[in-house]
Amino acid sequence: MHATLPRLAQSDFPVLKRTKLETLQVNLGYLCNQSCLHCHVNAGPKRKEIMQQDTIETVIRFLRDNEIKKLDLTGGAPEMNPNFRYLVSTATAMGVHVIDRCNLTVLHEAGQEDTADFLAQHHVEVVASLPCYLEENVDGQRGKGVFQISVEAIRLLNRVGYGIENTGLQLNLMYNPTGTHLPPAQCQLEQDYKRELKQRYNITFNNLLTLTNMPIKRFGSTLISRGEFDSYMTLLKDNYSPANLQTVMCRSLISIDWQGVVYDCDFNQMLELPLTQRGRKQYLHELTARELEGREIIVADHCYGCTAGQGSSCGGALHES
Repeated sequence: MHATLPRLAQSDFPVLKRTKLETLQVNLGYLCNQSCLHCHVNAGPKRKEIMQQDTIETVIRFLRDNEIKKLDLTGGAPEMNPNFRYLVSTATAMGVHVIDRCNLTVLHEAGQEDTADFLAQHHVEVVASLPCYLEENVDGQRGKGVFQISVEAIRLLNRVGYGIENTGLQLNLMYNPTGTHLPPAQCQLEQDYKRELKQRYNITFNNLLTLTNMPIKRFGSTLISRGEFDSYMTLLKDNYSPANLQTVMCRSLISIDWQGVVYDCDFNQMLELPLTQRGRKQYLHELTARELEGREIIVADHCYGCTAGQGSSCGGALHES
């Protein structure tokens, strides 16, 4: 796999500083039942990195001691971590809003038969990745048969109340482009998704979130192999919008890897750009939310991915174009 950091490190991206910490984003490990082309984590079935119980206890203490009210769980497939349910149930009992970034197909894996019920019981917000409402596009990106399994998983979530009006169970779908272009306007695309998925498959969801493909890990390596890396970076930079600097996710979020190392965002985690002090990486148990405020964020050229066009974050577009 081609390394992308050497092509990104020398950057003219503007200086960014942190505001109040609101979200703790935790990567529970890189193990996944899928290996997707666009995956910036390079996750897959053979990955061995899994967050252990002691680190999960550190996450719980940080949430409690710093009064953080939003926990964003990612992977890989976060549900495949053996301590996933313990963390979710403990956090929600503390009044923390939990987000599960679900690839949908994991709900059909052995041992996950009651995961949808568990998520509903704890009112976990589900952000489910579905890069298109067309079968051929999804299967082309994620593998043959993935789209139909994903549709069945959404039906399962609908049956337990997700994406249904007045249930309070939030099901949001995440879109990312299947190629080297920026996402279209989020609002219009959401209307298209809702219409097509309802008409074709009788499934529903709450909101659509759009995410720009980041030029790192598996997707970045593919760009290099195809000779498209420089042109993609030009696209991102040509569409840079300084207005997005005010609301990029890294200003109010930190990302924690499976070992408890702290990063400004999930993308920096994949590029191995941790928070440091005196040249040493910092761990969650060493930090408080208060001391993070005002710290300068580590940036590189991949940050143009979050600030291009309508903007891009784990919460979708930063503004409507």
